[in-house]
Amino acid sequence: MGSGKTTIGKLLARARGMEFMDSDHEIIARCGVSIPTIFEIEGEEGFRRRECAVIEDLSARQGVVLATGGGAVLRGENRLCLKSRGTVVYLRGQPQELYLRTRHDKNRPLLQTDDPLKKLQELYALRHPLYMEAADIVLDTGRQSVHALVQRLENNLRLAAVGQAEPCRNSV
Repeated sequence: MGSGKTTIGKLLARARGMEFMDSDHEIIARCGVSIPTIFEIEGEEGFRRRECAVIEDLSARQGVVLATGGGAVLRGENRLCLKSRGTVVYLRGQPQELYLRTRHDKNRPLLQTDDPLKKLQELYALRHPLYMEAADIVLDTGRQSVHALVQRLENNLRLAAVGQAEPCRNSV
């Protein structure tokens, strides 16, 4: 959440001549309501069911850079689906930097708490091992420019494609 999946995904798709898809945006388009509204009506479990169906559909498409919501990794079927159909990139951000990026965003239902930084720390502790399990490439986002991150990712993807790099769990 707040790692730059959509921004970096769009730039990567453009650089590779591919289509960009965002599973959260697709859920909104299919439901006709915002994610906070889905959470309010169906709870997190209802949202995760919808997310799973959308990821199943979008990951089956060819020539797509797919950004998923931060919690997609919580379901084993999502991790398996993504891992078996493409290269999974984990944009790793530390909770403090993610807090700075998301602190004013009201469209993140899980952060609508008295202590969003604490919530981000809890989410990181829960999700990080799952991201590492699923990831082919780990990219630390830090304070680099988005364009620098995309270039590093592009370089690593090229090297991995020709077998000159072992992207699994490498920080790039």
